[in-house]
Amino acid sequence: MDLIKAVQGGDKQAFHLLYQQYIGQVYALCYRLTAEKMLAEDAAQEVFIQLWRKIANYQGDSKFSTWLHAVTSNITISYLRKQRGWLYRMTNFEDSPAVNDLAEGSSATVDIESYVLRLPERARLVFVLHAIEGYRHEEIATMTNMAVGSSKAQFHRAKQLLQEWMGYE
Repeated sequence: MDLIKAVQGGDKQAFHLLYQQYIGQVYALCYRLTAEKMLAEDAAQEVFIQLWRKIANYQGDSKFSTWLHAVTSNITISYLRKQRGWLYRMTNFEDSPAVNDLAEGSSATVDIESYVLRLPERARLVFVLHAIEGYRHEEIATMTNMAVGSSKAQFHRAKQLLQEWMGYE
C-alpha cells in the first residue's frame, strides 16, 4: 500500500516498481482477451499509461490487484474496439498470428489456453471474463456493451466450440 501511495504522489520510481510487479499479470489477461501477442503488448502498455493517469481513482476499497484486474479488462476491451471493428475481427480470427502459431506447433503442446485463443473474439472475451476471470454475465454485458442474453449465448457458443475441438462431443 505504501507503493501505491507513492505512485499516487507522482513518484516515477515507485511506478516503475509497480509496473515490474504487475506487468506479467496484466499482459497475461490482455493476451487472453486479445489472442494476439502484439495487441496484448500494446493493450498492456495502454493499461499502464492509463494507470499512471488515473491511479488517484484507486481508493483502497478492494485489493489493488482486484482493482487493476477490472481496469485491465475494461481498457483492453476498449483498446480492441479502437483497433479494429468487431465484425472485421469476428470474421477474420483465423488469420490471427496466435491461430497460425497453433497450427504450426506440435499437437502435444496444445492445451486449453490454445483452444481458447482460437475462439471467435466475442465468444473468447465472454469465456475468459466469465469462466476464467469470474465475472458475472451482467458485468460482462456492461463491459462489452452487449445484452446479458448475448453474453450467455456467447459463453454457450464458446463452451460448445471448445468441447468440439477437444473431442468431448
